[in-house]
Amino acid sequence: MRGSRNEFRFSFQDLVVLRTAFGLQQAKIPPRKILRSLLELKASVPHPLSGIRISAVGAEVVVHDRQGTWAAESGQLLMDFEAPPSLGAVAFIPPSSAEVSLQQPQTLFARGQQLETYDAVGAEVAYRQALSLAPDYTNAYLNLGALLCESKRCTEAVQLYQDAFARCPPSALLHFNHAIALQDQGDLAEAVKSYQLCLKLDSTLADAHYNLGMLEELLGDTHGALRHFNAFRRLSR
Repeated sequence: MRGSRNEFRFSFQDLVVLRTAFGLQQAKIPPRKILRSLLELKASVPHPLSGIRISAVGAEVVVHDRQGTWAAESGQLLMDFEAPPSLGAVAFIPPSSAEVSLQQPQTLFARGQQLETYDAVGAEVAYRQALSLAPDYTNAYLNLGALLCESKRCTEAVQLYQDAFARCPPSALLHFNHAIALQDQGDLAEAVKSYQLCLKLDSTLADAHYNLGMLEELLGDTHGALRHFNAFRRLSR
């Protein structure tokens, strides 16, 4: 608020908000996310900074109060897996069969598929964990690369697929997804080459014929485009 001389006047609550925002900024939280989180907090809690603590956990703004720990933006309750300090001897408990199965690449891959619809970050982590255990897991590369492209991280997707070529058996779908990533980042000539490699491995992929035809038409190769459009129509029947 402003005073009689148009000077800024801050209440104690204002100073607490400013100090909180500064702390979040020091934790590398983007300014836009800080503002959104504080506005959401103000709208959802009558006295947002009374009896609560706000901190950064990774890239998230997290609120700690008597009810537990929750995300400021979404209001989602977060689980605290940090064990409190304890007196006495330490006992080691062998992992259960469920915990062991979570370390299987197939289980991590399935978890990534489940998370894709509502938690892209968690899905990416699951796919990367699967690849750390099975560096030749083609389907994990396919899904992770598509996820990166959807997040506008096409350059990372291109590099990911190039890594996959060196580790996985030949795969038409890997070349197809690689071509799409190249196309999305504007590297049309390399995308054409990747579509061609895809069709050498599997000439029945109709979508690859169509995409390659569109690129060749765009690049002025009318005859090549017509050939692939005809193949697409034949395979689509």
